[in-house]
Amino acid sequence: MDVFFPFEMIGTVAFAISGAMVGIEKKMDIFGVAILGLTTAVGGGILRDLILGITPPAAFRQPMFALTAIVVSILVFLPYLRKVAEHNQRKYDLMLLIMDSIGLGLFTVTGIQIAKTQSIGMNDFLITFVGVLTGVGGGILRDVFAGNMPHVFVKHFYACASILGAWTCVLLWRFTGEFLAMLAGAAVTFVLRILAAHYRWSLPRAR
Repeated sequence: MDVFFPFEMIGTVAFAISGAMVGIEKKMDIFGVAILGLTTAVGGGILRDLILGITPPAAFRQPMFALTAIVVSILVFLPYLRKVAEHNQRKYDLMLLIMDSIGLGLFTVTGIQIAKTQSIGMNDFLITFVGVLTGVGGGILRDVFAGNMPHVFVKHFYACASILGAWTCVLLWRFTGEFLAMLAGAAVTFVLRILAAHYRWSLPRAR
């Protein structure tokens, strides 16, 4: 089994949960919840593959991740979890934050890993851009489909956490090897995202 398979699978599950929970909050039916979870889980990867010239995208060639996202989304739709979303806003917000942060960190570094293995000679800017797009792309599509302003533009420094995690991964790659670099990059992204939400860190806004 590919050593990076757990990164992709955990990220898929985490993002599927976050997408499905947004669908539940928006009072969508089970089909809408499943589509939102699927979009969140594979959307960033599809955008990444299109930029890298990987066609058809991996989400269509390896349906395991898409099917996993759909199954997870349907499980999230179960009555107990819907009641949590409807009656305990604080618990709902915390779970959504944790799942979204895990997915953001893991997808950012898997995007970098795929960019590095896909083509030799890519510059660090392109690799970082691809990693960040993989991390935030699914969330942007989720928010657009749900009728929300994308988190990447307004929530604390959502994209900045991904950027800093991507830089950490890229910089450490040549010194520690890919696995430790990816682990560190994902951890930096996750921790910064949680801290930003807790302490309400945010970038200057237009008034």
